[in-house]
Amino acid sequence: MIKIAVVHGPNLDLLGLREPALYGTHTLEQINEAMNGEAKQIGAELRITHSNHEGEIVEAVHDAHQWAQGIVINAAAYTHTSVAIRDAIEAVRLPTVEVHLSNVHAREAFRQRSLIAEVCAGQISGFGAMSYLLALRALMYLVRQAAAE
Repeated sequence: MIKIAVVHGPNLDLLGLREPALYGTHTLEQINEAMNGEAKQIGAELRITHSNHEGEIVEAVHDAHQWAQGIVINAAAYTHTSVAIRDAIEAVRLPTVEVHLSNVHAREAFRQRSLIAEVCAGQISGFGAMSYLLALRALMYLVRQAAAE
């Protein structure tokens, strides 16, 4: 069983209420349920964390180093501002996939720059709740490829 940390950042607890035209109508709970269902199908075990606080997200990344083989992270607004989260991802050296519900590259200029992208294996954005499932599958591929080498 491959162990994956899923880290949700600020305001994602408001999904379903917050700008549904942009972020969709799925709640964070529904996304987590879908991810857990997908994980069972593909041989992964998830530990899911949400925080609106930057330091707690950093701690979740640090903690993943102790038990996980990879990270799926939606740092949300901290994607564009947090050197601390970027440095934590780089420090733990786990394959990490960055996720966004909306297509950040088609949005405001400040959202088009990700501080964490250069320390992540890849980024999946613009597919709504499906972005998380795609990220989970991509991360599983990376972890299995690394194990085969």
